[in-house]
Amino acid sequence: MRVIAGKHKSKALESMEGRNTRPTMDKVKEGIFNSLYDVSGIGLDLFAGSGALGIEALSRGMDKVIFVDQNFKAVKVIKSNLANLDLEAHSEVYKNNADRALKALSKRDIQFDVIFLDPPYNKGLIDKALKLISEFNLLKENGIIVVNLAIMKK
Repeated sequence: MRVIAGKHKSKALESMEGRNTRPTMDKVKEGIFNSLYDVSGIGLDLFAGSGALGIEALSRGMDKVIFVDQNFKAVKVIKSNLANLDLEAHSEVYKNNADRALKALSKRDIQFDVIFLDPPYNKGLIDKALKLISEFNLLKENGIIVVNLAIMKK
């Protein structure tokens, strides 16, 4: 896994071993960021895993990204990736579940330009996260939410 473009282009990223996380494929990341056009402001990488989406955003010019994952190993990998790329000053990392993290962020009077949602598939977490993001008014007026979801084939 690597950073695709920007200041840290081609730099390797650590990923977690096991089946609990799925690193976002390079083609998918490239498509996401090509469609975003302008990557700036503040981002939220919820269900962050290795932090690849938020790190890609930082590499492409985002000012700051807040990373949230409830898995201790994921948080450790995110912190390591940020340290290896000298991005700690542009980030915050929290070990928390999405609901509690969104509630805590709502108390900080913060709004995001881009929110990445890449939760475990088929757990019903996307709808709940979208509801809380709206309820807590966490997305800027012209902000964008990027959702990675599973398409079930029958």
